[in-house]
Amino acid sequence: MGEIAMRRMVVVSNRVSLPEKKTEQAGGLATAVAPLLQAEGGLWFGWSGKVHEEAEDQPLGLTQAGRVRYATFDLSPAEFEGYYNNYANGVLWPLLHGMPEIMKFARADLALFEAVNARFADLLEPVLAPDDLIWVHDYHLFLLPRELRERGVENPLGFFLHIPFPAPDLFALLPNGADLIEAVLAADLIGFQTEADLLNFAAAAETMLGVRRREPTRLVWSGREVTLGVFPAEIDARAFAERAAAAAASAPVERMRRALAGQNLILGVDRLDPSKGLLQRLAGYRRFLETSPSWGRRVTFLQITPLSREKVASYQALRRELLTAAGQINAELGDPDWTPLRLLTRGESRSTLAGFMRLAQVGLVTPLRDGMNLVAKEFVAAQDPDDPGVLVLSRFAGAARQLDAALLVNPTDPDSIAEAIGRALTMERRERQRRWRVLWDSLVDRTPEEWGRDFLRTLERVTARRTEAEARRAGLQGGLSPLGKGFALPSGALYSRSSNAVN
Repeated sequence: MGEIAMRRMVVVSNRVSLPEKKTEQAGGLATAVAPLLQAEGGLWFGWSGKVHEEAEDQPLGLTQAGRVRYATFDLSPAEFEGYYNNYANGVLWPLLHGMPEIMKFARADLALFEAVNARFADLLEPVLAPDDLIWVHDYHLFLLPRELRERGVENPLGFFLHIPFPAPDLFALLPNGADLIEAVLAADLIGFQTEADLLNFAAAAETMLGVRRREPTRLVWSGREVTLGVFPAEIDARAFAERAAAAAASAPVERMRRALAGQNLILGVDRLDPSKGLLQRLAGYRRFLETSPSWGRRVTFLQITPLSREKVASYQALRRELLTAAGQINAELGDPDWTPLRLLTRGESRSTLAGFMRLAQVGLVTPLRDGMNLVAKEFVAAQDPDDPGVLVLSRFAGAARQLDAALLVNPTDPDSIAEAIGRALTMERRERQRRWRVLWDSLVDRTPEEWGRDFLRTLERVTARRTEAEARRAGLQGGLSPLGKGFALPSGALYSRSSNAVN
């Protein structure tokens, strides 16, 4: 990593993917971050995933695996309910995905959200070294940059939002929205998946806080400059393609091939989540069967939807609606010897999913809104170049701009989905090959490691620029005085513990 290798990377996320707990069902953040940490080493800090009554009195759990040190702590039941279930996933997640109607705000939950972000800072600050490069991840930790600065942490600090950021008027529905923006502006670099998300954040900062915009990607607040950047998350396309090719001959995939008995496989893979457009997808598939009866008995739609956030009311309601819609499709459109839809609410290993993707003629990835959606990229990587399947992709997924050779649809329009399914199933091989090649070329030279390095290099440049400016303002001769292995920040504290203002 060049200049970055001189520093220790500290990744901070809500949940830590511990080495002894690793499964092949890794989430998007772990898929994106883990390869870089494994390659370069560093510290991964966050919640262990455990909940118990005495959590606040427990010391950090430390684990070393290879070049990565894992530091974790547990949550109390009250913290898990208020911080994680109710506020992070019951308020922030739906609002940031443009679904305020299922947002349930309560000040008690906000208080726990604030307290847990403060506890993150309390536990993290003592284990930091002066030249660490800190990378905070996602909406659970919006407040953490400010909390760290208030504790005197002057390290280069980046924040990356993995999910969308909505338009300012929508974000303004959040009672403490201005405070969240102000807190995250304590970072040096704030990263987003798409340009639209960056522009929405910048506009919200301007309208809700009066932040001044020096350039399209530079904001000035309380006398300091904050840089915004777009960093689309990536997959290791070559490695996933190899995994899919190997999995094509595996027992689970072979059983699926026999079960299909020559039928065309349509595949969807998503967590159970209101943002994924699952009900709308089933409505589109139903419309396809109703308007194209000749495809009856010639297709099977396999939707794999592992349950998530099972204690959140909106997720419980979605599960009931999804099971009802699936049952109606099979009961009303199926035959005694043909089931149009197979719905699984448990997960499969990444290898099995890769094999299913390679087997599928159509991949349905139709979220109502998504930060990036790595499943869309994995579907492309999994295909047989000689006989590839077709990706049907929501134009509201972050990946749509990069994967514009897919069949793009409006996920709220069942006819749009139905027409795209029909077009995908009848597309000639030459066109499928051409579209797949364009999609593959957009992925093949990018990796999660390069995505991470790009963010961290930018953080280095941003912080160096800020440090040089501080040094010039202080009238220092010769610029910087080294601190440890990396460049130094100015000797004075950047933040006051009491006011968050620049000294």
